[in-house]
Amino acid sequence: MTERQFHSSLGLKFTPEQIVPELIRYMKDDDKRRYKIIIGTDSDVSLNSKVDFVTAIVIHRVGNGGRYFWRRILTGKIPTLRDRMWQEVLMSLDVAKDFIAVMQTQKEMPHFDFEVHIDIGENGATRDMIQELVGVVRANNFEAKTKPDSYAASKVADRHTK
Repeated sequence: MTERQFHSSLGLKFTPEQIVPELIRYMKDDDKRRYKIIIGTDSDVSLNSKVDFVTAIVIHRVGNGGRYFWRRILTGKIPTLRDRMWQEVLMSLDVAKDFIAVMQTQKEMPHFDFEVHIDIGENGATRDMIQELVGVVRANNFEAKTKPDSYAASKVADRHTK
């Protein structure tokens, strides 16, 4: 699997360019609903000190479920929690920018809200990083959500980390 391929819940593999038509189809299936497209990344350190990063792309049909796609990238050791959190956000931003670029090429893109979810919150070791990481997401013109509202990172991506 290359770093650009995402898995679906059915085990199929998609590139970002292939996911966008899937999202459009999903939104058009029930075009009376409100939709959010959300990007979030979570990570975990394995026993051999490699870091397992999982990025999720979630299409949320507000009030009525959703679908998601995810990818895994394994990296070498990352020295600090701060560096790992920054890497999570940078990976999410890279995917978000790729998706926005592909979406802008679509002629019939339904309306949706777009968010980047960050796996940090007021109660954890990363609470001191909230302002800087939310700031970098906002500086890239994306809406940022943190725990407990960052479910794309803290729930969806988290379920696929090793």
